[in-house]
Amino acid sequence: MIGAAVAGAASTGTARAATPPLFEHGVASGDPLPDGVLLWTRVVTSSAIRWEVAADEDFHRIVRRGVTRTSAARDHTVKVEVHGLRDNTRYWYRFRVGDVVSPVGRTKTAGCGSELNFGVASCANWPAGHFAGYGFLARQDLDAVIHLGDYIYENLDGTVRPHDPAHRCVTLDDYRRRHAQYKTDRHVQALHAAHPMIATWDDHESADNSSSIGSPQHDPATEGPWGARLAAATQAYHEWMPVREGKLDRTFRFGELATLSMLDLRSYRTDTTILGAAQRDWLINTLTTDSARWQLVGNSVMISPITFPPLPGFPATNTDQWDGFPADRELVLRSLGDRKNTVFLTGDIHSSWASDVPLNGASVATEYVVTSLTSANFDDLMKVPPRTASLQIEAGIQALNPHVRFVELDSHGVSTLRVTADEVRFDWHYVADKVNPDSAVARAHSFRTRHNTAQTERVPL
Repeated sequence: MIGAAVAGAASTGTARAATPPLFEHGVASGDPLPDGVLLWTRVVTSSAIRWEVAADEDFHRIVRRGVTRTSAARDHTVKVEVHGLRDNTRYWYRFRVGDVVSPVGRTKTAGCGSELNFGVASCANWPAGHFAGYGFLARQDLDAVIHLGDYIYENLDGTVRPHDPAHRCVTLDDYRRRHAQYKTDRHVQALHAAHPMIATWDDHESADNSSSIGSPQHDPATEGPWGARLAAATQAYHEWMPVREGKLDRTFRFGELATLSMLDLRSYRTDTTILGAAQRDWLINTLTTDSARWQLVGNSVMISPITFPPLPGFPATNTDQWDGFPADRELVLRSLGDRKNTVFLTGDIHSSWASDVPLNGASVATEYVVTSLTSANFDDLMKVPPRTASLQIEAGIQALNPHVRFVELDSHGVSTLRVTADEVRFDWHYVADKVNPDSAVARAHSFRTRHNTAQTERVPL
C-alpha cells in the first residue's frame, strides 16, 4: 500500500503552483516515543484536516483520530502529536480533507525486542543526483531512519536537476521552497511514508559551515543580518521536517537495549564551543548515567581526530569538525571513564569511515560515518575516476591515523545499523550511479562493535 500511495508522486517540481493538489508533498512521521509519534503533512486548505491512526493498513482498527487545521503562517504544514499508543508497535496513518485522502504512511513507536534496525543517511544534494538510496531504505524493515543532517542544501552545486529557487537560499520563502522541492521527490516520499525519521541538522540547512554567530558563506552586506537568515532557516526546517519544534538536541530510548542522543552542533556553536555549555552537560549526563546497554549518539560532524595527508586545496585538519573544538571533545570523551559502549553515528564528510575514538592512546568509543547520498565526495571534487587516486589518499589517512580502521572516499549511498545485546553492526550500501533515479543499491562494507570493547572490526560480507 505504501508503494502504491507514493508511486504517482512527481520527482521534480515546487509547491508554488496556483492551485496545488492536496497532499502533493506526501506524509511523514518522526520522533517516535514508546507511547506515541509525531505525524506530518502539508495541505493548502482552510478546511478542517482529519487524521487517523490504525493498527492495520486497511484502517479497520482505528486507534486514534482527530481534527486539526493549518495556515499560511506555517506554510500550510501540519503536525499532529499522537499519544496513547503501544510501545514497539507498527501503525498506519492518513489525513483527509473533505473527500480527498492523503497517501497512507506507516510508522512505529519506540521500544525494543531482541534487536533494533535503523537506516542512516546524510548529505542529500538535489542537483548533484537522485535519491535512490532513500528508496532502498524505504524497502527495508526498520524501526526508524536516523538523518544526520544536510537534508537540504541551501546553495547551488550540481547539474543533474535544477534547484528551486534558482539561487542560494537566504529568506524564509527561499528555504520553504527548497524544502518543498525535496518533499516532491518520489524516493523522499517513499522513505517518509515507510518509516519514522529521527533527524538533526547540519550546516546546509542554513549555510555552509554555519554556527550561531555566522557563516563564511554569508555576506551581511548583500544578504542582511545573519540572525535573520538563521531564523528563517530554522523556521522552515521546523515547519517542513517531522521533528518536535523546540530544540534538536534530544534523547530517544529504545527499551533497555539502546538510548539515542541526537546532537545539534550548529545552533549553540561559537568560535570556542561546538556544543554550548548546556548541551555539553546534558550529553555528558546522558552518556554516564543512562542504564541502556548501548549509548548511540547522532553526531553531524566527525568526533574522531583526523590528520589528512597533503592534498592541494585541502587543509591538514578540518576545524569544522570536533577537531576545531578539542576542549569540548576531551570533556565528553573523558566523562566516559571505563564505559566502552558508546557509538557515534556521523555524517557530513561525504565518505565512509569506521574509527576507534582515541583518548590518551586508548579507544574509549567507536564512530561510524555514513557517506553522502549524492553530495560531491573525493572523486567528484578532484574530477578523477572513482577508486583511482583515492586509494593512495585512503592509505595515507590510515597511516597518519592508526585509529581509523576503514575509510572509503568515493562512493555514495546510505547505511543500516543493527543493534543487539552483543554488538552494533554498521553496513554501507552504495548506489551504482547517483545520476540514475532507479540505480541499483548494494551492500559494500560491514563493521561491528562488540559490547564493552570500544573497538571496530570488519565483518566479512
